[in-house]
Amino acid sequence: MNYQSHCLETWGDLACFSRPEMKVERYSYPIITPSAARGIFDAIYFKNEYNFYWQIERIELLHPPKYIALRRNEVKDKASVSEIQKWINGSKDITPLWADGTQAELGTDQKGRTQRQTMALKNVRYRIHAHMISRDHKADMNALNAQFQRRASQGKCFYQPYFGCREFPAYFELQKTAPTIPPFNIDLDLGWMLYDVFALNQPNSNQAKPAISVFHAQLKGGVLNVPSYLSPEVHKLAGELHVE
Repeated sequence: MNYQSHCLETWGDLACFSRPEMKVERYSYPIITPSAARGIFDAIYFKNEYNFYWQIERIELLHPPKYIALRRNEVKDKASVSEIQKWINGSKDITPLWADGTQAELGTDQKGRTQRQTMALKNVRYRIHAHMISRDHKADMNALNAQFQRRASQGKCFYQPYFGCREFPAYFELQKTAPTIPPFNIDLDLGWMLYDVFALNQPNSNQAKPAISVFHAQLKGGVLNVPSYLSPEVHKLAGELHVE
């Protein structure tokens, strides 16, 4: 099957693509992961009813990876869905989540924040190639590709794309011609890298459960080639892959 490939150049001041083995302390991979790259394309164009997903083909590293250490205060609590619904319908006043405050304000002797260390990337720039894959082969892919091209060329997105954390915004530009800037020439064996956190071949659903997959990532000449999600190179949990 022939796919129409799209190319985005993305950049930003900060990024963090956390390695899962580092647990609570965030330590970034030196390059964007396929799942984070897919998220940028989803932010520009994605709709549940069309039942397709973005397959990342390759990622080109345009700036050398540079790390920066950050220590951030994170709020421990989170607002419940039921509380937010009450705020929306006006049955309850909006109650902020306090990071710091008095005992009476917090209702506890403990502060409502925790400090976490982050090893993030700075001054990042990538060129990402991807194409759409229809799960049911019923969608008009020509129309969907044309809509993506229109939205991306006009800088439109459903929400601000980001690099790993929502406070690290990602900016993008659709590449319509052959790139003139070559990738930064570097070879790195990145070991096992997170591929995605959902089963991409399963239908879109708001109730979709996490399904972790990984692959052996190798950066050659500044280019990370990403295998297809259905490829045996992508390792999934037993029972996660169901091909109809």
